[in-house]
Amino acid sequence: MSNKCCCNERSHYFDKFDEIMAKYEGKEADLIPILQNIQEAYGYLPQDILDELCNRTGLHPSQVMGVATFYSQFRLKPTGENLIKLCFGTACHVNGAEKVAEALADELKIEVGGTTEDGRFTLETVACLGCCSLAPVMMIGDETYGRLTPDKARKIIRGFYENRGE
Repeated sequence: MSNKCCCNERSHYFDKFDEIMAKYEGKEADLIPILQNIQEAYGYLPQDILDELCNRTGLHPSQVMGVATFYSQFRLKPTGENLIKLCFGTACHVNGAEKVAEALADELKIEVGGTTEDGRFTLETVACLGCCSLAPVMMIGDETYGRLTPDKARKIIRGFYENRGE
């Protein structure tokens, strides 16, 4: 029985990237929309995809990383299955978002910006979710949770685990 090496075969992993690059000319002006599309396709900006972006466009890695690290919308690490966006806008801040953040971080046993060991949750803060009347507010995926207290935030997280039988 012989094992056939697939080293020279192109992985399907890059198919999404190929589709993205087909839409753009690969100029420096295209960098932000290209990165946005990559993140949408992969959930974050994988290093091997960024390396391939540099190879194809001739952009220097420092240019690409400069943009990827400057804008808070870009992530260089995969997020958890559930992305928690906790609002820190003015209304949320004055209504206790910081205490909610502390409770969430404690409940999930992570720092803000981190992902749980089981990969279920990533906790991020954002400048504004546009739900000031619900302050403090967070989104988990597409679901909005408002008028949060530290205890209410903890119960929401526990509910995610209970609903999955964990």
